Amino acid sequence: MTFTLDNSRMSERALEIADRVEAFVREKIVPYEKDDRRNSHGPTEALGDEMKDAARQAGVMTPHILEDGTHLTHLETACVLIRSGLSPLGPVACNVGAPDEGNMYLLGKVGSAEMKERFLAPMVEGKMRSAFFMTEPAAEGGAGSDPMMMQTTCKMDGNHWVINGRKALITGADGAGLGIVMAKSEDGACMFLVDLPDPAIRIERVLDTIDDSMIGGHSVINIDNLRVPASQMLGESGEGFRYAQVRLSPARLTHCMRWLGAVIRANEIASDYANRRMAFGKPLVDHEGVGFMLAENMIDLKQAEQMVYWCADVLDTGELGTVESSVTKVAVSEALMRVADRCVQVMGGQGVTGDTIVEQVFREVRAFRIYDGPTEVHKWSLAKKIKRDWKKAQGE
Repeated sequence: MTFTLDNSRMSERALEIADRVEAFVREKIVPYEKDDRRNSHGPTEALGDEMKDAARQAGVMTPHILEDGTHLTHLETACVLIRSGLSPLGPVACNVGAPDEGNMYLLGKVGSAEMKERFLAPMVEGKMRSAFFMTEPAAEGGAGSDPMMMQTTCKMDGNHWVINGRKALITGADGAGLGIVMAKSEDGACMFLVDLPDPAIRIERVLDTIDDSMIGGHSVINIDNLRVPASQMLGESGEGFRYAQVRLSPARLTHCMRWLGAVIRANEIASDYANRRMAFGKPLVDHEGVGFMLAENMIDLKQAEQMVYWCADVLDTGELGTVESSVTKVAVSEALMRVADRCVQVMGGQGVTGDTIVEQVFREVRAFRIYDGPTEVHKWSLAKKIKRDWKKAQGE
């Protein structure tokens, strides 16, 4: 790894797991990047299963969740998940990708014993995938960055809830065994665990998107009179947003971890190219225009790494970390976009081909600036906090 990660505060157990994950990804998963079992919607189910089998054999399946069911700390998780992201396929193989990682975290925190046995256990084993059904079609005025605009409804009928609505950009729905569905009742937002497939949940189409690293892609979903037992609601009616908050900040942060790993790898490839490629009588790296771009990459990567660790430290205190995760998500996604863009530029024509993962990483990180809240929404939220804090200071 040409970029040196700061391991000064990492535990021995985290470093040991991280080293095994990195070796596995580099030696076993990187060769799959040329596998033809990938399409515009992501790796096929068969490819995912094969890579997960390899992860089991290597002892790196869901490595951030220990055998006794406990999690690594958020800081330790960063140490491990950054390494998993060194290939766009790494999170899939190690079972630490979105949306499964966030859904496992949520169920581990708030799921009942029965829910954990029925849904969480097979997910941790890598035997079942999941999807999180929240975002709705923009053309219909549904929930996107503003979840309060949710159109999907749920009504009690006997000992079941009946859900109706449409969802969009639902990652991994095609082939998932569990759906976490958000809908609104008269009390407010609700969250349900739903067995998939279900004839009441129909995939209208899998969208063609700029990114293609997640199994199942991103789907538009129609939910027509879906009946869910009352026992499969998380919490009580109207508590859905409270439970969503449990998932929100850690999931934002693990996105930052995984994509940081991917961009570190892209920077390795671009740095190697710049040192080997000759132009005008000397290696590209010796041309100031190129060398300075790589120097700026080093600066942005180090700042992104430290932002991830800072936010992880906050979450490890038990705080929700809503503000800190917004700050980190903006800073890291924007920094990684700059790095990925420079990597393409350093490599010139080679950088826009599929001969390396640099082009894919560029596309994936571009999507990251939107996923889990666009940069502008987070800035708007932070600006509102600044105003609240100012008003409070005036009152004091």
